Amino acid sequence: MVDARADIDDRTAALNRSAAALDAQEVRADIREAYERGRRDERASRRRHPIFMTFLFVAAICGVVLVALAAATGSFTRGGAVADQNLQMAVNRAEPQVRDAAGQAGQSLRDAGQAAKARAGGAAN
Repeated sequence: MVDARADIDDRTAALNRSAAALDAQEVRADIREAYERGRRDERASRRRHPIFMTFLFVAAICGVVLVALAAATGSFTRGGAVADQNLQMAVNRAEPQVRDAAGQAGQSLRDAGQAAKARAGGAAN
């Protein structure tokens, strides 16, 4: 009988060890799943709009350029004056081209409208 009890105790101990190992694996799996779910939730809550991020990067680049101009000219006042001068020159060059492009776009729209009217009038007859 002593041998039977030892055999039963050995099997019970082995089952307890394997159950503990399975429990530890399940706990690790549950923790990993909870961690991944938390990461997904946090990432979803931090979504940013792409247009907003584009404007933010453009503003940051402009800031870096202005600081570089200030460093190159020796002061923020002179750097700002250089930036203003360059912007005014760009506006003066671009304004006539923009006006011409707008005029051409308007003329194209008028031509397209007249062509559509002509087709509609010809189809009605």
